[in-house]
Amino acid sequence: MISVTRDGDVFLIRVDDGENRFNRASIDEWHARLDEIESVEGPLALVTTGSGRFYSNGLDLDWLLSEGADDPGFIGDVHRLLERILEFPAMTIAAVNGHAFAAGAMLATAHDVVVMRQDRGYWCLPEVDLGLPLTPTMYRIVAAHLPNATLRDAILTGRRYGGPEAHDVGIAHFVASEEELLGVALEHAHTLASKNRQVIIEHKRLLYRPAG
Repeated sequence: MISVTRDGDVFLIRVDDGENRFNRASIDEWHARLDEIESVEGPLALVTTGSGRFYSNGLDLDWLLSEGADDPGFIGDVHRLLERILEFPAMTIAAVNGHAFAAGAMLATAHDVVVMRQDRGYWCLPEVDLGLPLTPTMYRIVAAHLPNATLRDAILTGRRYGGPEAHDVGIAHFVASEEELLGVALEHAHTLASKNRQVIIEHKRLLYRPAG
């Protein structure tokens, strides 16, 4: 479901599970993979990507309304995943290969750098149409990286952004063709892997944690 490969100082997490939704099994695997990568010492950068048409389509609502109804800690573990990516102790790049909706869009936005396909796939926060308001943690994640005007439109209208438009409004830093997407993300990761990780940790603490 989730594989990890390494190219020098760059680790790649690839999720290959249909729509790559979050349920108990996938969330546990995400945390296990991040535990492994965070334990590595020295230069490091992380790239994440999905498979096929989807980067991630968010929460597995079918599971959440059935088996997941008896898992009160699940949403907390989703929050923890988003926070771990936001404050990851090295630079992170999301290679958004396809649709990134709801919690999948939040996951992509939690990365330091976002590369989206220019020809296919949407980034979208559809909670206003689903009747599922953002939690304070989810809001904090997207507010950390999105320009204010983009954040307002995204959460109040559920607007879908393709790659070029996402780039124009500050959701994506780069766009690339399907063939070049992962290469662009990995190349950028290699340029960032040598950055001082202790300084990155401190700067992310300053950027994303409340003062005091």
